[in-house]
Amino acid sequence: MKRQEVLIVDGYNIIGSWPELDRLKKQDDIQSARDLLLFELSNYRKYREIKIIVVFDAQFVPGITQTFEEFDIQVVFTNEGETADSYIESEVKEHINALTRVVVATSDAAEQWMVFQQGALRKSAHELKIDINHTKKQISNDVRDYYNTIQRRRSPWKTDDLEQLDFLRHHIDKPKS
Repeated sequence: MKRQEVLIVDGYNIIGSWPELDRLKKQDDIQSARDLLLFELSNYRKYREIKIIVVFDAQFVPGITQTFEEFDIQVVFTNEGETADSYIESEVKEHINALTRVVVATSDAAEQWMVFQQGALRKSAHELKIDINHTKKQISNDVRDYYNTIQRRRSPWKTDDLEQLDFLRHHIDKPKS
């Protein structure tokens, strides 16, 4: 049985910590910042095969309490007066068990400490960005390798011939001794 991973993201904390998202927030385009965050997390989620819950508190959208799926990510807007931190703590309690690894992404030190005490792992906004960028590179490499494999399958050349041509290509400019 494969161990499941749940990533719980403090949405507004990440938006305030990533320069490109913070810029959108400061331009009063918080919806675009949220959408871009969800888009970035969606590819990460699909490649890593994890469950992601992004929590936004009612601070910027009072009266919008709801939970919905967007890009295969669970998006939660907390009740008015309920903080994202308290919601995240209750989600950690709900998901933590021997078969589930729970990670909370936030740069809020107090929140990191609280979830760590409950048995969850913590990841800063910077660490999450590094992981997402690394995953993007892995996806690119996998796509490139896939297309290279397809091209080789359609090629009339045998692998030995291609290796010999590659050797000749690298040594063509070198004078014979």
